[in-house]
Amino acid sequence: MIKNKSIILLSGGLDSLAALGVCKDDYGIELALTFDYGQKSAKYEIESSKRICDYYNIKHKVITLDWLKDITHTALVSGNDIPTDNLGTEDSAKNVWVPNRNGLFLNIAASFADSFGYNYIIFGANKDEGKTFSDNTEEFRERISGVFEYSTIQKPKVLAPLINYTKDDIVKVAIEKSIPLEFTRSCYDSHKIHCGKCESCCHLKRALINNKAFEYIKLIFGEE
Repeated sequence: MIKNKSIILLSGGLDSLAALGVCKDDYGIELALTFDYGQKSAKYEIESSKRICDYYNIKHKVITLDWLKDITHTALVSGNDIPTDNLGTEDSAKNVWVPNRNGLFLNIAASFADSFGYNYIIFGANKDEGKTFSDNTEEFRERISGVFEYSTIQKPKVLAPLINYTKDDIVKVAIEKSIPLEFTRSCYDSHKIHCGKCESCCHLKRALINNKAFEYIKLIFGEE
């Protein structure tokens, strides 16, 4: 029987943290990749991801993609303010879009898989973000997994264990499995404390409230 050996895309946010906690043992996650592409929250995403990797005792590698910032013109990396209005719409998604981000990150992970024998690549795509981001859908997961059957020798399968989960579901399972939500970094902005107003913050806060996980509201957002 082939032993599972996996790599995960880890931003430090709720979805990637929960995906790691859910899959670590069954899929033998050994390495997490965090990407610095000039996003405003890069410093804190890297710090959060390192803390998570230390907690789960897995290797952590930061990959810098300076050129991606140069071709990204949305608020996630630019001087424009992170949008806090019309959240959950096509317009708000466009305001934080990074060109081919998940496609690029998964292809880089596939290169690691090909070189070091990882048979699974895991990322935190989920139902809520799939409504506005096409690279968070099951169709995307299936197709890019199929591509790796041709572009690699290792042929790693791409997994998205939370693909049918809402943010509420993700927080619920994280609490049930004692995943350290206090380590998460979900905010798009550059402040140390989560802003509580961007789309990612709003999704997280709402899910915590709906799960009555009020202790994490204080830890993450600095609110009583």
